[in-house]
Amino acid sequence: MKNICVYCGSNPGRLEAYADGARSLAKALVDRDLGLVYGGASVGIMGLIANSVLQLGGRAVGVIPEALKRKEIEHTGLTELHVTRSMHERKTLMAELSDGFIALPGGIGTLEEIFEVWTWAQLGFHAKPCGLLNVAGYYDGLTTFLDHTVAEQFVRPAHRSTLMVEPTPDALLDRFASYQAPTVQKWVEKGQT
Repeated sequence: MKNICVYCGSNPGRLEAYADGARSLAKALVDRDLGLVYGGASVGIMGLIANSVLQLGGRAVGVIPEALKRKEIEHTGLTELHVTRSMHERKTLMAELSDGFIALPGGIGTLEEIFEVWTWAQLGFHAKPCGLLNVAGYYDGLTTFLDHTVAEQFVRPAHRSTLMVEPTPDALLDRFASYQAPTVQKWVEKGQT
């Protein structure tokens, strides 16, 4: 792995723990010589993780669509900044530049982005690891719901397990390092699990 894509909030969130989680992830990435790929903003958790990576001497690559350049306040001090024509191009380029995907705490955009790349993995479009960094239990409710999707037979257990959930960056990145994508058919027939 060379680069990890991190999806996260353009807001700071309620708890200081979210900022601490971003700083911890930045340190873990730099310690492992992994570059950061993220949404290119200078605000919120997005700006914080990029600044932390850069301050530690790491690489931070931003990808931002032209329409959000002003709204999200683009980061002008990155290793690289790519400006795309659309959100779809942004997400595609971020995926191409990355060898794994992590969601820090964030809002609707963060959830949409991690779910999209996780869906692509389930469909066999890529074999890269996906994970949630569960800072301060932020994703506890979501993981309970995802386990419910398995119990209700909408998601196979093997596919559910491909969205790794860990409370610390090192635990998550250790799992990424040994990740092997499952070879399981996506579709579940009645009576199968």
